[in-house]
Amino acid sequence: MKETLAWTEYCKSLSPAIVETCAQTVVSAGPATLVKALGNAIPDWKFRHSFARGGWYRLGGIVDEAGNRLSDSLETWVEQELDARDGDLHHLADDYADRKLFATRLVGQTHYLVASEGDKHDGFLQLEIEDLQEVRAHRLFANDPATVEDLIDPRGGKDTPVPLGLPFYAFRRIQHVGSFLKRMLGQKPEPAPIHRMIEDWGKSSAGSTSAWYNHWVIATREHLDRYHQLVFRAQPIPTLAGDPPEFEAAEGTNGVKLQQALTHFDREAGYPMAWYFHMLTTKAVPHWVAQTAVEDALGGFAYLPQKDVDVVRGWLHRPYAV
Repeated sequence: MKETLAWTEYCKSLSPAIVETCAQTVVSAGPATLVKALGNAIPDWKFRHSFARGGWYRLGGIVDEAGNRLSDSLETWVEQELDARDGDLHHLADDYADRKLFATRLVGQTHYLVASEGDKHDGFLQLEIEDLQEVRAHRLFANDPATVEDLIDPRGGKDTPVPLGLPFYAFRRIQHVGSFLKRMLGQKPEPAPIHRMIEDWGKSSAGSTSAWYNHWVIATREHLDRYHQLVFRAQPIPTLAGDPPEFEAAEGTNGVKLQQALTHFDREAGYPMAWYFHMLTTKAVPHWVAQTAVEDALGGFAYLPQKDVDVVRGWLHRPYAV
């Protein structure tokens, strides 16, 4: 097993081949073509498409009515133009009142791909590739902006986005998830909720049935706090298509009816103990279920395997949410 630093450097070494693959792969061909192209570019790793998360955008640049580009960065352009006018937004608006300039956005989705590295539930590479398209968004200054936010990213605009080119793939990040989680522990030895979740997975029936990364990906983030210390964040994301299953039991339900509700939820999600892990994450299952399931087990109605009862009891003694 490579050490944490070695994994970081190794992942960096894969980046050029991934960047080239993204540039050469047509988005319209679909994720399956992307996976095949990655397999040819980095054959040591068998990536599979796990999940796509969309509905987001980033600020782009500035174009005129004819599509000519004035700047690749709207925020930088506004900052420079305001500096030249001593921060006077109204002065800037007056100077450009007669010009039809438009902000652009990069709209898209993030594709998560995973490849197994070993037997551990956090032993996998996670690759994030963005599917982006630049569109012409709102006309600058048309809304008589009172703040910079009104200028660069107004809310409730009626402008219809106009595509400025074809969608394209862009490499975002590749990392070894187990290595990232070790870095989190190095920063703060007390296990974070994500560490406890993966540990619970391994102890439960879920871990005996399937690897964690077959059902989850992880959104990671690093930033500096006010003391300039590096802070790590990790948020699990279920790879279910659509919303989690509906939990079909009201508070107070126990015994056979609760067993039926848990079994139905697990079958819909595709693995045992899904109800527990969605209780921790998506909140699709309420917390009272954990207490009642353990009470049923202690009362002699053992519809959960003992190892699952032990996991749930551990959570009741030290609750956490991810």
